[in-house]
Amino acid sequence: MAIGDLMGMMGQVKQLQEKMQKLQAELETTEVTGTSGGGLVSITITAKGTMKKVSIDPSLMKPNEQEIVEDLVSAAHADARAKAERITEEKARELTGGLPLPPGMKLF
Repeated sequence: MAIGDLMGMMGQVKQLQEKMQKLQAELETTEVTGTSGGGLVSITITAKGTMKKVSIDPSLMKPNEQEIVEDLVSAAHADARAKAERITEEKARELTGGLPLPPGMKLF
C-alpha cells in the first residue's frame, strides 16, 4: 500500500469519526414516543434511551389496576426502544454509506 493510499484512508477514518460524533449528538436530541393500551400509555425517550416523558390516561388510575398500568408502561417503553433502535440503525447506515461492516458489528 502506497503512502498516499494510507494517508487517504486515514483522512476517511477521521471524517467518519467526525460524522459519528455529530450523529451521537443528534441521537441525544431525537425523540421517539412508544405507546400501549391503544394510546392510554405513552413514553417519550431519546434515540439514545433517555426517558423524557411518561403519560398515563387518568382512566387507568383505578384501585387494584396497578399491575395493568405497570404492564402498559413496560410495553410502551419497549415500543419506544424499538423505534429508537430503528432510527439509530437507519442513521448509521446513512453515515457509513454502504461501507461493508462485519456482520453483527454495531457502531453505537
